[in-house]
Amino acid sequence: MRPVGYTVAQLEFFFDCSSPWTYLAFSRVRRWARDDRVDFIWRPILVGGVFNAVNQAVYERRAAPDPRQKAYYDKDLQDWARYCGVRIGMPPVFPVRSVEAMRGAIVADKEGKIEAYAAAVFEAYWGDLRDISQKPVLEEICDTVGLDREKFFAGIAADDTKAQLRFNTESLMERGGFGSPTFFVDKGNMFFGNDRVPLIEAALGVARQE
Repeated sequence: MRPVGYTVAQLEFFFDCSSPWTYLAFSRVRRWARDDRVDFIWRPILVGGVFNAVNQAVYERRAAPDPRQKAYYDKDLQDWARYCGVRIGMPPVFPVRSVEAMRGAIVADKEGKIEAYAAAVFEAYWGDLRDISQKPVLEEICDTVGLDREKFFAGIAADDTKAQLRFNTESLMERGGFGSPTFFVDKGNMFFGNDRVPLIEAALGVARQE
C-alpha cells in the first residue's frame, strides 16, 4: 500500500551485468524496486552494442590505459566494493560475452525474478569470477533463483526475447545514453554511473509530493 501524500516517481534502470560499476549501482538502488513510492523498471541491455555504436573510446582506454589512472581506478573500485558490501575481483574472462545472461534477465523479469537473477549473475561474475557466458554457470544461476532450466534456455533463444534486448539497447542510445548503468527518472531526467545514486535519490524525492 502506498503512503498517503505521495505520487509515484518512475525510475528506469538500464544495466548490463558485465560492468563492475553497474554491480555497485545495483547494490544501492535495488531497494527502490520494492518501494511503493517508486515505479522501478528494469531495462536489461547489451553494453557492448552501446560501445560499438556510440562509445568506442572505451576500447581505446582499455587497450592503452594511463598507469596512474589505472592504479587509482583499481583502488577506487575496491573502495566502492567495501562501501557497498560486495565482492569485486578481476574475472579471467573480461570483457565477457554477456548476451545470453542479459537475455536471461528479460526471461527472469517475465517470471518476476529479475532482481534475484541479476544479483546472482553479478555475484557469479564479479564475486566468484565465473564465466557467465557459459551454459553450466547460467544453469546454476537458474537453480539458485528458482528458474526452470528448460524454460529459461528456451526463453533466451526466443525471437521476442532477442528483440526486447535489442530494443532496450537501441532505446538507451536514442535517449542519449552511452553506457551502463544509466537511469532515467520520470522518463526524461538521465543519470549515468554509480556515483550519481545520491542525485537519483534527490530526483526521486523531488518527484514525490509531501
